[in-house]
Amino acid sequence: MDKRSIVEYLDERSSDFYRLSDTIWENAEIRFREKKSAEDYRSFLEKEGFSVTVGLAGLKTAFSARWGSGKPVIGFLGEYDALPGLSQKAGVAVKEPLESDGNGHGCGHNLLGVGALMGAVGFKHYLETEKKSGTVIYFGCPAEEGGSGKTFMAREGCFDELDAALCWHPAPYNMMPPGPVLANDSIRYSFTGKASHAAAAPEAGRSALDALELMNIGVQFLREHMPSSARIHYAITDTGGISPNIVQAHASALYQIRAPFSPMLAELYERVNNIARGAALMTDTQVEIRFLKGTSNTLLIPALDEVMYRNMCEIHNPVEEASDMDFAHEIVKTQTGDGADRESAFDIAPKPWNKAGNMPLPGSSDVGDVSWVCPTTQCGTSTWPVGTAAHSWQAVACGKSDFAHRGMLYAGQIIAATAIDLLDNPEILEQAWKQHRDKTGGQPYKCPIPKEITPDILEAETT
Repeated sequence: MDKRSIVEYLDERSSDFYRLSDTIWENAEIRFREKKSAEDYRSFLEKEGFSVTVGLAGLKTAFSARWGSGKPVIGFLGEYDALPGLSQKAGVAVKEPLESDGNGHGCGHNLLGVGALMGAVGFKHYLETEKKSGTVIYFGCPAEEGGSGKTFMAREGCFDELDAALCWHPAPYNMMPPGPVLANDSIRYSFTGKASHAAAAPEAGRSALDALELMNIGVQFLREHMPSSARIHYAITDTGGISPNIVQAHASALYQIRAPFSPMLAELYERVNNIARGAALMTDTQVEIRFLKGTSNTLLIPALDEVMYRNMCEIHNPVEEASDMDFAHEIVKTQTGDGADRESAFDIAPKPWNKAGNMPLPGSSDVGDVSWVCPTTQCGTSTWPVGTAAHSWQAVACGKSDFAHRGMLYAGQIIAATAIDLLDNPEILEQAWKQHRDKTGGQPYKCPIPKEITPDILEAETT
């Protein structure tokens, strides 16, 4: 048996995986609440012969599924959480929620988790058939969206035994990441002042809302003096009330700070903290700075990326054979107008691989924390038409399409083939670990989330 046989094996079994992906899509569950999704995976994996352990790292909807023994130990990273407020009917090119304010898989995690599962099942089948030593571990990772599930799992050592980790993400293109995703901190800034009548005794009041507004203004001025690749976002979550004739005694905002590298993020975090402290001093109020969660930037490992990219180029992309290309074209038109032609809905050829890895991506992912623990690689495959944005109703509408299924199959085949290459060519893993040590300086992983922060606290603070 060779890689081509595994590619064909996954193709023959594709309908099993398509059904599971559709089931996850239909029962869209948000961070740390993916109870049914996790159960659906557990049931599927046990039937495939995996030994499943639930509740990893104290997370009720996190699990691992293990098969085999010995080296190498290859991890496959799956996700299955949805996004709030993105309910949408499948297969229609018009915004049409299934339920008001319902959840939807706007980032394609129904595909992501099952595609990684296909890679794990394909690798298991290869080991089993060839009677080779090796350990397959599929990780069910909850709450990538706003919960940093993998970061909590990394903090508790869930990935420590891995020789490598493999994953992917739905995308409008077939590509390797051109650079790392950004490190990310989430912080709540809460100001406390003193209420008073705004007309009769304004001098007696200390406005928490004034403090929050001054902080926000200070951050706007900071933007000119921070690295252009960094980002700061905020949402005012408490204005102190709706009565303008009362000096507001409380106000708060939720901030996210991003930077290409964790040390840069730490410096920027302290600068924002100082702005908050200064705003409190200016208004004679108090500020509570509550760190909620963080994720690390990804470490790109060229030795692994090259193997995954080569498999992407060698394996046939089945998306071009999808039966619903007219629907894909309609989705394109919702974003670019009527000028787009049907043939341009998908860009089938893999994008050139940026070996330098020097173009940071503007988003963040808890995959970054896994990459600091062990060599990690991931790709993107085209499950959405060109121009489709993640976290959009269009992405949700595509989630059960034939072209999305085939893009997921393509990803699973790439991942399985990459795992086989790592097994059959141990020198690749040796080189990958050398590159990993060079990038980390040989220092152990340091989790950005302190021990005292738990997912329960995160849920209470951000919902």
